[in-house]
Amino acid sequence: MKRPSYSWLLKWILAAILIGVGLVFFFEESLVYLITGSVIVIFSIFRVWPLLKSLDKEILRTINLVEIVLSTLVGVALIIIGVKAINNDLDPNGPWGLVYRYSLVYVLAARAVVFLYSVVFLGEKTEQVKFWTHLLLLPVGTVIAVSEKFDASLIGWLLLIISLIGGAYLIYDGSKGYGGYRKYQLEMNKTKTKDKTKKPEINDSVIIEKDDDDRPYVN
Repeated sequence: MKRPSYSWLLKWILAAILIGVGLVFFFEESLVYLITGSVIVIFSIFRVWPLLKSLDKEILRTINLVEIVLSTLVGVALIIIGVKAINNDLDPNGPWGLVYRYSLVYVLAARAVVFLYSVVFLGEKTEQVKFWTHLLLLPVGTVIAVSEKFDASLIGWLLLIISLIGGAYLIYDGSKGYGGYRKYQLEMNKTKTKDKTKKPEINDSVIIEKDDDDRPYVN
């Protein structure tokens, strides 16, 4: 039987971390600002080189670079707000909730407009899934903009739900791996038991030793 790995243990640890992080985001709104800003900055910065290298028109490079720079600034602003909120220098609710809401609206709308403009007017090739996904960003941004109840706490709920779903999947997948590990242990214990209960073979042949008198005498 193939020796199982211990990946199930790593999955259980990651599930616990993921669920714990989701709970922290749910109870601490200031961290929602911090994580949202970090995601925006990472998504913007790490797109620069591959995107500019793959675009063949100068105008495409320009408008995408402008979008990336402005989105990065929005992400940095959210990070600063989150850090100040953690240090109790400002209240993440109230007017800062509006800043958070419209920051998300800008990032979603800018990404959708730049992508659709590049495809429709500048002839950039794309896939149907990417096209409809970016088109969907516009109504999502509109809903966020007009929804007065949308704030960081709602994103905290969303992150908690995502973390619970992801944690549940990791626990389920890790449980299957642990089941295989226990089957391996059972088979190994059975093999050891069989080896212990197996009787040693007895040689029935009798060795007859010659008497010293029958041996030749050497002078």
